[in-house]
Amino acid sequence: MTKHIFVTGGVVSSLGKGLTSASIGMLLENRGLRVRMQKLDPYINVDPGTMSPYQHGEVYVLDDGSETDLDLGHYERFTNSPLTRDSNYTTGQIYLAVINKERRGEFLGQTVQVIPHITNEIKHVLGKLAGDDVDVVITEIGGTVGDIESQPFLEAIRQYALDVGKENCVYIHLTLVPYLKAAGELKTKPTQHSVGLLRQIGIQPDVLICRTERLLSHDERAKIALFCNVPIEAVIDEKDKEFSIYEVPMSLSDNRLDELIIRKLGLEAGPLDLTDWRELLDRLHHPRHRVRIAVVGKYAEHHDAYKSIYEALGHGGIDHRAEVHIERIHSEAVEKQGAETLLSEVDGILVPGGFGERGIEGKVQAIQFARQQGIPFFGICLGMQCAVIEFGRHVIGLDGAQSTEFDKKTPHPVICLLDEQKNIVDMGGTMRLGAQPAALAPDSKARECYGRDDVSERHRHRYEFNNDYRRSFVEAGMSFAGTSPDGGLVEIVELADHPWFVAVQFHPEFKSQPTRPHPLFAGFIGAAVQRREQRSGQAEKAERV
Repeated sequence: MTKHIFVTGGVVSSLGKGLTSASIGMLLENRGLRVRMQKLDPYINVDPGTMSPYQHGEVYVLDDGSETDLDLGHYERFTNSPLTRDSNYTTGQIYLAVINKERRGEFLGQTVQVIPHITNEIKHVLGKLAGDDVDVVITEIGGTVGDIESQPFLEAIRQYALDVGKENCVYIHLTLVPYLKAAGELKTKPTQHSVGLLRQIGIQPDVLICRTERLLSHDERAKIALFCNVPIEAVIDEKDKEFSIYEVPMSLSDNRLDELIIRKLGLEAGPLDLTDWRELLDRLHHPRHRVRIAVVGKYAEHHDAYKSIYEALGHGGIDHRAEVHIERIHSEAVEKQGAETLLSEVDGILVPGGFGERGIEGKVQAIQFARQQGIPFFGICLGMQCAVIEFGRHVIGLDGAQSTEFDKKTPHPVICLLDEQKNIVDMGGTMRLGAQPAALAPDSKARECYGRDDVSERHRHRYEFNNDYRRSFVEAGMSFAGTSPDGGLVEIVELADHPWFVAVQFHPEFKSQPTRPHPLFAGFIGAAVQRREQRSGQAEKAERV
């Protein structure tokens, strides 16, 4: 029978349940187990697709087009678990499914209630990933114990152990043990209260993972174990990682968490092999190069809005043994202070995706600066569209070139709405979403990076390059390095007379892993390293002269 691990959080939010869940999945996979990952979110939105990046962070897109929580990015970066729309459910989806059943008369006149109808639906989705080809399903429950929104999910996972047998379930509770500098000690009381809330609804945690600034002493672990009714070996301290999140699995392994889980669930597993992960950390700890990359975006002040991009840049750095220092530049700041002021000292410029007109001119200015100064440039989604706008205005001479997203009356709509989007009214889940194939041009940078002629990448957009302008762009020197297989949609644009100028309509960051960096991010960082070395060499030569 498939085993289940439920990960809950207490005391405060943002403790890293997703990262912890992903790390557990990685450890179990490296012991030969077949793992599936799942996130249950308590918000009422059907999915995060219509939520502001300031509130929710990035929207992570899967191959099947699902718009999901950003924690699924951790799952894919740390594990090989295949993710689908069954890997992320929200309160909105759960209630919508129950209401639709009620409208179809499936409840035979019953009064529809949270218990049993909502909890039954939650248990139904918990079982979707189980099967003969799965050893362990890891389900993360969003929110914090005590939140009113989380109560149905917690009740459902309590019931689930009764349905499948307690011996087939492990409850892991991630909590905070704060350090009070004034008192000079760690405080365990918040953890005791958090576990007390869980026990009130009938869930006794099997394992406590304690986030803390300082390692727990034996006496502190013993105190938590006593008051929370868990064995002392099941109280695991997880000290904050100042260097890299990729150290988390090693820390959990050092605390023998994988052995504890395997023993509790009665699993047969092989020895733990972390050779690849140790090599990864060695590359991180001992870089041979350093580069400065400017990410020019409209959500620059909010780290989670570009979470996968920042991680993928780091992966590119791992590939070249390069320490990547990311400078978050707000595109509106470029408009006010100028590109030269903010970008003249960087080794690469990346312009990410986004929606809405705010900050667009700053992105265009940053791209113009990268093009004219020969700075490696990487554009993603809206970043590609801005590259097209910039080239149209300043190279071809299309005065007022713009996207119809921002100016429906522009004289030169070089970016326009996809034909398939023209009659769509609803906002949620209606963009061009998920994995789409692309054919690569033979002599392109993209083809060189990928090492193949065709690729599949994930999309999330409504607007595309306007094919009415193809000839003008080609004649002016912009090449279409990637298109849809039928040639109808432009997927990648490049400039051949530039050291590294690549812009893509898709989101390659969603397919990058620390042990398998995405080819385009690796190529971009490689170009940045080369620029840095060239500039350093020129500076040394100038000093000698």
